[in-house]
Formats: sequence, C-alpha cells, structure tokens
Amino acid sequence: MADKKQHNKKFNRNNNQDEDYNPKFRKIKKKVCPLCADKNLELDYKNAEQIKRYISERGKILPRRAIGTCAKHQRVVTNAVKRARHIAIVPYSQD
Repeated sequence: MADKKQHNKKFNRNNNQDEDYNPKFRKIKKKVCPLCADKNLELDYKNAEQIKRYISERGKILPRRAIGTCAKHQRVVTNAVKRARHIAIVPYSQD
C-alpha cells in the first residue's frame, strides 16, 4: 500500500495543481465563428476588405483553426475567396 503511494508521487509531480493540469496541453479557449456570432453579417465576394480578413498576406485562404469559423461557414469563405480571385478583386498570390 505504501509502495503504491510512493509510485504515484513519483509520477504525479504537480501536487499543488489541478488534477487536469498538463503542461504539454494547455486548454485553449474555443474560437467563436464570426459569421455565426453576428447573424446580420453576410459574406460578400465583391467586398475586397471583407475578403482580405480571410486570406494570408501570401494570398492563401486561412484555415478554420486560424479564423475560427465553423465548417459550414468555412465553405462559404472558400467559395467567396475563389469567386473574388476569379473576377480579379483579390489576387491569387502575393509576391
């Protein structure tokens, strides 16, 4: 019995921390989809300023984890960026 306690102490070194604490994996606050949060916000491919928020400085479409959009709205963002590129509102790439 005493042997088990010593064994647990050896591997559980964060005695003063919460049980869920793990230094390798921080709890990251979940991002809220900006298009879901504001119901009145409609993504328009003709609005270059609005589209530029969803592309990197190199011209690539940012991933969901960077923007914080849900899967449904990420598809909308992708289509809007591609349409804006096609009619030359947003460049395909930056040099």
